[in-house]
Amino acid sequence: MADSDNDFSTTIGADAVFKGQLTFDKGVRLLGKFDGEINSEGQLFVAEGASLTGDVKAGTIRLDGQVKGNLTAGGKVQLASSAKLEGDVQAARLEVAEGAVLIGRCVIGVNGPGKGGTVTKPASVPVTAVAPTRPRPGEPVGAKK
Repeated sequence: MADSDNDFSTTIGADAVFKGQLTFDKGVRLLGKFDGEINSEGQLFVAEGASLTGDVKAGTIRLDGQVKGNLTAGGKVQLASSAKLEGDVQAARLEVAEGAVLIGRCVIGVNGPGKGGTVTKPASVPVTAVAPTRPRPGEPVGAKK
């Protein structure tokens, strides 16, 4: 998913608080706070420092900030290292960066929602991301404690 200004025709600013239902066609960049429901075939970008409370159905979703709610995407859901998601994910693809926090269930498949099909063999697994363990100074990588 590209991050150019052309991909996001609408921006909800960092000082904005929005409550309600949002629909859009192209893309929305959320920099502030949103409380409600989002339905779109377009792209949603939740920036670092932004927060969203509610369920989202969109074409693609990139999360750098915080979401409390369920995400459904016909394409990819991407969680950056600064992301925190408390909710379920259903998408064709899921990308989770090291450091991201995901507390919820995931259903990921080739024919995800919005792609004209259903997940034939859903992998519904509770996931909690935790900080990776690092070896102590002088300890070889992969050493058992």
